[in-house]
This record gives sequence, C-alpha cells and structure tokens, in this order.
Amino acid sequence: MISRQEALDMFQSDDLIGIGMTADAVRRKLHPEPIVSYIIDRNINYTNFCTEYCSFCAFYRPMGSKDGYVHPKEVIFDKIRETIELGGTGILMQGGLHPDLKIEWYEDLLRSIKEKFEIWCHCFSAPEITNIAEVSGISLRDTIARLRDAGLDSIPGGGAEILDEAVRHRISRLKCSTQDWIDVHRTAHSLGMRTTATMMFGCGETLEQRMNHFDIVRQIQEDTGGFTAFIPWSFQRENTSLGRFVKEEATAVEYLKTLAISRIYLDNIENIQSSWVTPGLKTCQVGLRFGANDVGSIMIEENVVSQAGARNHATEEDLRQMIRDAGYIPKQRDTLYRTYFLN
Repeated sequence: MISRQEALDMFQSDDLIGIGMTADAVRRKLHPEPIVSYIIDRNINYTNFCTEYCSFCAFYRPMGSKDGYVHPKEVIFDKIRETIELGGTGILMQGGLHPDLKIEWYEDLLRSIKEKFEIWCHCFSAPEITNIAEVSGISLRDTIARLRDAGLDSIPGGGAEILDEAVRHRISRLKCSTQDWIDVHRTAHSLGMRTTATMMFGCGETLEQRMNHFDIVRQIQEDTGGFTAFIPWSFQRENTSLGRFVKEEATAVEYLKTLAISRIYLDNIENIQSSWVTPGLKTCQVGLRFGANDVGSIMIEENVVSQAGARNHATEEDLRQMIRDAGYIPKQRDTLYRTYFLN
C-alpha cells in the first residue's frame, strides 16, 4: 500500500499518464481478465421531503412543499416491475430524510417488495439509516438488523460526500457526521451486510481533506472487508446553492486523476467504478485505463444529480459498446459484483 504522502504527491503531480498507468497495473493485478462490468438497476427515490437542506442538493423539498412527495407502494411496485422487464436485477432506493417515517414504514415497504418481487434491495444511505434510528428511538444496530430482516440486502455509500468535518460543516451541516457514516458502515459489516463507499469531490475541499476521506475508507476496509466497491464522482453545481461559491466543476483531468489515485490507494477494495453520469461517457471510457473495472448502472431512472445539471443518458447497448471500444469484454453483474452474463 502506498503512503498518504505518496498519494498527495500524485495529486500534485502533472504526470497524469504515469498515474493512470500505475492505476491500470493495480487494476490488472486485481482483475487480470479483460472484463468490465455494469449493472441494470434503477434508482427509486421514495420521497424528496428532507429536513437537511444540503447546499449541494437540488433534489430535496422542505416539509410542506407542494412539490414534495412520498411515493405510495403501487408507484414503487410499478417502477420495480418495469426494471425487471428491462433485465434489471436490483433497485437502489434512497430518499430525503423524512421526520415522520419510522422504521415500521420501511419494514413494511421492504417486506411488501420481497413478497412481490425477486429483486436485490440496495437501499438507504447512512444519513437515512441514522435518521430512521433517531425518529424511531432505537439503536443504530437494531435499525440495521431490523431493516436487514425485513429485506434490505446491502447499503449504498451515499451521504459520504467528503468524510471531513470541516467540509461537512460547510456543505451539509445538518446531515449525519463523519462518525455517523463510519458507524453505519462498520455496523452493517459486523451484521454480515456488504456496502459500497462513495466520494463526491470538487466541492471546494483541499487535497488533504480528500485524503482524509480515502484514509477512513481504507481503514474500514482493512478492519472489516465489507466494501464491495469505491465510487468517486464530481460535484454538479448547476441549480445548487453551493454552486454560487464553487465556481468551477472538477475537470475531466481531475476526475481521471482522482479515480486513478483511488484505485492505487484503495487496493484493498476489489472494485472501482468509473462514473458516466456526471463526467460523461467518453471520460468514463478513458477511466477504464485509469484503474476502473466497472461502469455502474444504465440508470433507468435518476432524479438527484440530474436536478443539479447532469444530463448524460445511456442504454445498456451504449455501455456495452463503450466497454468494447475501450478494448474490454462487457459483463452484466449483480449488486455484489458477481457475473450474470458473459457475452
């Protein structure tokens, strides 16, 4: 494993190609086959009501807003039905932090989904789980265990942004703390659940703060081995209040460098995902030579970063063609990065 200082030196280096080649070597060591995976799943945002008012978010609506919603079960069922018809294997269900939805509401929803459908439920980010525990008056461990028993299969890494308290105070001061995010993922791992780790960068953080995030993720993985993947993406500033202060979004070069360094530094995490939703398909494709072995989801539906100005779209064939054009074999996977098809 390289040291924190070596990673910082890479961030400050102009040798983008050299960093990319180093990351590609790590990727080839972990994934010697010329395969790049993707998943067919759907983002379902069950509510946009939220009490946290994060400055980087254009999706949330305050309580009482006429534009706010909580989807009834039938709407969610229709979305799952369509996902399965399109070859989908999972749902990524997340929403705002609702002050009135207690754990019984989530348990009922998960059980109803599992009764009707055979689908993987990769749901509820750390801030949501922390919120469910608080409004329900129960411990974090009991919350995660009850959600698991009701049908929750794994937990996404959302809500991490940058795991540094100074950054969080500036961009999402009402949201869960760094320690809360750590506690959710460590507790889930201790209960036998797998989770992902994410990072939203380019929101005015320093390189030192970015490294603080990497260090936390690396240490959790060293202790638990519970992360299936690391997924970095860049902040989208359009339509957000934070965008008034962060005048320039991360460039493609900065994205590729951050992606590559994450592959090199987090060599105890098996999978690194190259994102296309915010950087675009071409940058995502180049990312496959900068350490990534996965391109994420076709995104049947996406409501959060699109509200902040991301307008990239892709079909399954778009992703497969992009992977083939980069010199790899496309492979559909499930949420735990197991093969479904190889063709």
